[in-house]
Amino acid sequence: MSALTFDRLGKAYGETDVVKDVSLTIGEGEFVSLLGPSGCGKTTILRMISGFISPSEGKISIGGQDMRGIRPNQRPTALIFQNLALFPLMPVWENIAFGLEVRGIDKKERRTKAEELLRLVDLPGAADKSIAQLSGGQKQRVAIARALAVEPKVMLLDEPLSALDLKLRQHMRAELRAIQKRTNVTFVYITHDQGEALAMSDRVGVMSNGKLQQVAVPQEIYNKPANGFVASFVGENNIFSGKIGSVSGNAAQFETSIGTFKATVGPNAERAANAKLYVRPEHARLVSQRVNGENAIPVEVADVAFEGNFISIQARDPGGRILVSEARNDGQASVPSPGEKLLMVFDPERAVILADDTPMGAAASA
Repeated sequence: MSALTFDRLGKAYGETDVVKDVSLTIGEGEFVSLLGPSGCGKTTILRMISGFISPSEGKISIGGQDMRGIRPNQRPTALIFQNLALFPLMPVWENIAFGLEVRGIDKKERRTKAEELLRLVDLPGAADKSIAQLSGGQKQRVAIARALAVEPKVMLLDEPLSALDLKLRQHMRAELRAIQKRTNVTFVYITHDQGEALAMSDRVGVMSNGKLQQVAVPQEIYNKPANGFVASFVGENNIFSGKIGSVSGNAAQFETSIGTFKATVGPNAERAANAKLYVRPEHARLVSQRVNGENAIPVEVADVAFEGNFISIQARDPGGRILVSEARNDGQASVPSPGEKLLMVFDPERAVILADDTPMGAAASA
């Protein structure tokens, strides 16, 4: 059964379309992230779900019920803001129980429910603490518990981890996912951070210019992007401009200024007005001699950067443009020196030609 449905959803301000023709069904207990750059329309969708703004066209249904005319406080949703909006003068348990108090629940029952939720978010014994006594991660848990107190069908989260430092953000990803699985509440998560979206979500919807470009499981979003925008926004790429030559099945020749490469044809690429070739840095290797069937570009190593779990190598192609290769830091990687002349090679199966109607910057463009 679907928890949330968008049917040809749109929002315009005057002549400007902020959200355009978005249709999506989200199942009960599903964790879906809407991912995209600032201004792509994802937060506008969140506000339409919660009822703070009304769609210009289309409709939103929650649990099969049309939300048109339903006020925010009457919707089965809970919203966690980026700034959390906790009440500093209330103890933790009263923060959590605030929504229950508004609904007329008596104090004893509110306290019992708050302590139950504190155990759920792994904060037992924190009921009487002040908000000022909590760490950033603990405040996040209190905000989640407060949202869960009103027993929403759909939890809406607007970049709630963006103010945390990297280590805590990574920890809270796992915590948030675990809480969602324990409660089985449907989560709709808004973010511009691809790492958050890929790590936590059952499915990811990538947005650009008010439209959903692709909705799929994280592995498919990364490994089988629908177009150039998705490939560029989710992860890094070496991008080659050119044109499609001969095509045989899902394989094609792609002609560029630095050579012709064998590649795989992506969705709708043959019919696109513009198409480009995309090769992820982890799929590009630097070698002294190519193997039959591999694409190869002569390069000169420009810089080597140690990134911890991998090594990023920048190399200059014959046209002077920078291409990027990544090697795992597994103790066996051969790391070249700046100035060394090598070949950058990549398999045709790892090079994909994609429609490039909404281009974005990435690791390199040739």
